[in-house]
Amino acid sequence: MGNRDGLEQYEKEQEGKKIRRLQIMISMVMSVIGQDPNLTVEEASELVAGAKRAALAMFPDKEFAYDILYRPRLQRLMNERFRIQ
Repeated sequence: MGNRDGLEQYEKEQEGKKIRRLQIMISMVMSVIGQDPNLTVEEASELVAGAKRAALAMFPDKEFAYDILYRPRLQRLMNERFRIQ
C-alpha cells in the first residue's frame, strides 16, 4: 500500500509541475503580446496557436479546459492589442 501512495504522490507532483509550466508559458505569451511593440498580429496569432498546441501536447484530453481557462484571456488581449473585433 505504501508504494502505491508514493506513486500517487509522485504523479500529483508531476501534474502540478506541468500545470505550473503551462501557466508560466501562457504568462510569457501574454507578456510578449502585450509588451512587444514590433509584434505583428500574424506573429501574435502564431504565438497563441503555438501555446494551444503546447498545452494540448501536455494535456491531450483537456482542450475544453484550455478553451474556457486560457482562450478568453488570450482573445481579450489580442482584441485590446490589435483592436480586433
